[in-house]
Amino acid sequence: MTTGPANSALSADLRYVIYALSDALDLVGIDDLAHGKRVGIMAAECARWQGLDPEEVLFLFDFGLLHDIGVSSTVTHGHLVSEFDWESSQLHCETGYLLLRDFAPLADMALPVRFHHTHWDALLAQGVDAQVARRANQIYLVDRVDALAAPHYADGSLLMQTERIRTEIAARAGTYFSPELVTLFLETSRSESFWLNLEPRSIQSYLNDMRARGRTQRVTLAELKQLATIFSRIVDAKSPFTAEHSLGVARLARFFGERLGVPPARCDQLEIAGLLHDIGKLRVPDEILDKPAKLDERERKMMNAHSFETYQILRLIPGFEEIALWAAYHHEQPGGDGYPFRIDGGRLCLEARILRVADIFQAMAQDRPYRAGLPADAVRSFMEEMRSQGRVDGEVLAVALADMPAAMAAARPGVAAH
Repeated sequence: MTTGPANSALSADLRYVIYALSDALDLVGIDDLAHGKRVGIMAAECARWQGLDPEEVLFLFDFGLLHDIGVSSTVTHGHLVSEFDWESSQLHCETGYLLLRDFAPLADMALPVRFHHTHWDALLAQGVDAQVARRANQIYLVDRVDALAAPHYADGSLLMQTERIRTEIAARAGTYFSPELVTLFLETSRSESFWLNLEPRSIQSYLNDMRARGRTQRVTLAELKQLATIFSRIVDAKSPFTAEHSLGVARLARFFGERLGVPPARCDQLEIAGLLHDIGKLRVPDEILDKPAKLDERERKMMNAHSFETYQILRLIPGFEEIALWAAYHHEQPGGDGYPFRIDGGRLCLEARILRVADIFQAMAQDRPYRAGLPADAVRSFMEEMRSQGRVDGEVLAVALADMPAAMAAARPGVAAH
């Protein structure tokens, strides 16, 4: 068997993790991959104009990047960018709050996320803490600015629409938005530069500048696992077909790794790779993920791009270089016929081969809306057929076949092996 060196305990800079994972959230836009970034930029520009301290500017920028952490559905995202307000707008806010409230490094964002679609007059009536209310309403305001601007990014007509957008925001002062924040926005957005910052090239430059200004904040292995779990829940919530899939893959991958002698530090990395392996699926439209019938060629091409999207997100986090590759390779096959890189099996390290087997094994054992999870004997038969076709690694699969009760329990706790 082949593994890499036994690395010391993994850690990472939270700033790089935030920026990389904001890319994942923006994937839900499918054709518009910068909503969160534009919201963060506008919030930071308003805060700078007001003269807030650099830490608060940075907080509002990061909050803008992650404010839609409760959104995984392309349908929900469609409402966000096409309607000013809608009946179910609070659902993703509550989801985001529940995801963040127990994650200490980002817990200060939890309540602002909860209230970032709550009208200003309602915030006052509910007696929401003043700082929470102001932060939430600042993001709500610029979030709605981006919704009004969204139809005009592609054709370059935004500068012709800015006065109309400013007028629509001003009309909602005192109801939707704090009058003070509306005034601040109107002052800040008078300049063309405010709007030109929202163009793709300017966005990347802005991100680079903010990354350089932010202080390094190391997160521990336990915190990285917790954050990876948060994002696995976002991915798994995207479709009833994938509920808890990422968690099961992570457990099963660790089980295989330990049985195959992978060092503990690399098992930790393997577990994180399992949690995040499908993060690229956030860009797959809901109707494709939820389709119970066979995908057509166009749909299959869109689905097959998800593991490359996973790689593009995770590779940007220093320290995640191997995790990114393992996660990206989970659809590569021993014979080189997998996707998206078509890598020959001889070049696949053990950890990548483990994720491949864990991904398929867990999917077979898991309940789906259109079928119950397969029993152990059916999973065994299916996986053995995959091995005979050269589509999964025999060394890894042998671990599962040698102890099916333990493998089934790792894939899906509570399932009886029979």
